[in-house]
Amino acid sequence: MKKLFALLAIALMPLTAAAHGPSPQKVEKSVTIKAEPAKVWALVKDFGNMQKWHPAVANTKLEKKGDDTYRLLTLKDGGTIYEKLRSADDGDMKLKYEIVEGSLPVADYNSFITVKAGPGAGETTVTWVGRFYRVYKLNPPIPAGQDDESAVKAVTGVYDAGLANLKKVAEGK
Repeated sequence: MKKLFALLAIALMPLTAAAHGPSPQKVEKSVTIKAEPAKVWALVKDFGNMQKWHPAVANTKLEKKGDDTYRLLTLKDGGTIYEKLRSADDGDMKLKYEIVEGSLPVADYNSFITVKAGPGAGETTVTWVGRFYRVYKLNPPIPAGQDDESAVKAVTGVYDAGLANLKKVAEGK
């Protein structure tokens, strides 16, 4: 009888694994910039001026609610993203934020950007990390554009474009 229950439990395991909903996703991108870390950090930590270095952002509007700081990013394609600043640590040169709502196909998005001394003199390494879920939280069938692949592709595009332009701006090119 014990063997029967054990076999039954093993047989049902794949069904329980498929029924848990979406899996957490992660995107991590880095770039080396030929500029001093302090110069790069000044650009990154300026939560109200992302349009200075991210090519997709047309405008940034800051808003205070109590002790919390939020920004509304208006994108050049007309979309918007509303984000909450979680922390900006000058000592570690680390900015943490989360998306409250927006046009990216993600949910429960949390991110941080770190600025560190690079491999060579006068260089900086910037790393941008995001953890999130796809926007559609139920099990399949998943609507087109709301799947894991779409979420990862969107965040990867944001990071690649942002880091490439941050490099260009910080290097003065």
